[in-house]
Amino acid sequence: MSLKSTIALDAMGGDFGPSEIVPAALYVIKKHKGLHLTLVGKEDLILEQLKKHNAVDHDCIKVVHASEVVEMHEAPSQALRNKKDSSMRIAIELVRDGHAGACVSAGNTGALMATSRFILKMLPGMDRPAICTTLPGKNGHTHVLDLGANVDSSSEQLFQFAIMGAQLTSAVEGNENPTIGLLNIGEEDIKGNDRVKQAATLLSESHLNYIGFVEGTDLYTGDVDVIVCDGFVGNVALKASEGLAEFLRYHATVQFKSSLYSKFAGLVAMPVLKALKRKIDPKRYNGASLLGLRGIVIKSHGGAERESFATAIEEAIIEVENNVPDKINAKLEQLLIDRQSL
Repeated sequence: MSLKSTIALDAMGGDFGPSEIVPAALYVIKKHKGLHLTLVGKEDLILEQLKKHNAVDHDCIKVVHASEVVEMHEAPSQALRNKKDSSMRIAIELVRDGHAGACVSAGNTGALMATSRFILKMLPGMDRPAICTTLPGKNGHTHVLDLGANVDSSSEQLFQFAIMGAQLTSAVEGNENPTIGLLNIGEEDIKGNDRVKQAATLLSESHLNYIGFVEGTDLYTGDVDVIVCDGFVGNVALKASEGLAEFLRYHATVQFKSSLYSKFAGLVAMPVLKALKRKIDPKRYNGASLLGLRGIVIKSHGGAERESFATAIEEAIIEVENNVPDKINAKLEQLLIDRQSL
C-alpha cells in the first residue's frame, strides 16, 4: 500500500460522523481504483456502518480505533492537550508517520488547525497555515484564502498566502501562471490599510502573476484565479455569501408558492432553477485546504452529508497526486532566492 494510495478519514468528525462518512468513503472507493481509505474513530460505530453497507471485509478500507472525539464546541487548546487519542489527532499522525498521504476531517476547525500545525509542523519559511477553498464564478471559479485561520495577518503572511494559493491552483488545475488579486476596499493604490499596501509591494516585486487590488464583487466573477485576504475579512465574506444564498433560496421558494400563478411560473422555470442550484451547490465545493503544512489536511464542512464529504475526499486525492506541499515549498524557496538577489 503506497503513500499516494491511502487517505485517512476522521470518521467521528462533523455533525453526522460514521453514518455519513462511511457511505462517502465507499462511494469514493468505487470511483478510484487503487485507492485505500483508513477510517479513524470508535471501531464499533464504524464497523456498525460498514456492516450496514455490507463492507466489513472491504479490501480497500482499514479501521483504526481511536477512543476519543473532539467535540465541535471544544476549545482548540483543550483538544490539543487533553484528546491525544482522538480520531482527529490519530488521522493526522497517520499522515506524519507516512501511513497516509492526506487527512480529511469535518471536525472542529480550530482544533484541526491547531493539531495539524502541532503534529505536521509548518513548511520552512511559512509562518501560519491558511484555509483555502474554491468559490464558483460567472467565468469559472476562484481560490480564496485565508478564510478564518488567521484573523490578524502581516503583509509577509499575506505574501505567503499568495504563494500557497498560486501553487495549489497550479498543481490541481495545471495553470502554470495563475493570476493573483489582493482583496481590498477598492482597486486604487491609495486605498486599504498599511498591511495590504505593504503586501501589494511584496507581490509586485515578486515573479508571481500579481494583477493588483480586487474588490468583493470579484469573488464570484471567476476572472481572478487566486484572491488573497486575511482570515477575518475572508471569513466574513464567506459567511455573508452563505447568508445571501440562503436568503435568496428562501424567498424564491416563498414567492413560487405564494399563488397559483406563481406555482405555475415556478414549474415553467424549474429547469433553470435546477441548473442554478447545481452551479452554486455547496456540495460541489466542499473541502477546504489547510495550506502551509508539511502534509495535506482537508477540512470538510461540519454539516457535510455523504455526497459533500465525498467531494472533500476527492480534493485530498487531487492534492496527494499533485504533491501540493512540496510544490509550495519549492516555490517559496525560489521566491526567497529571487528576493535576496534584488
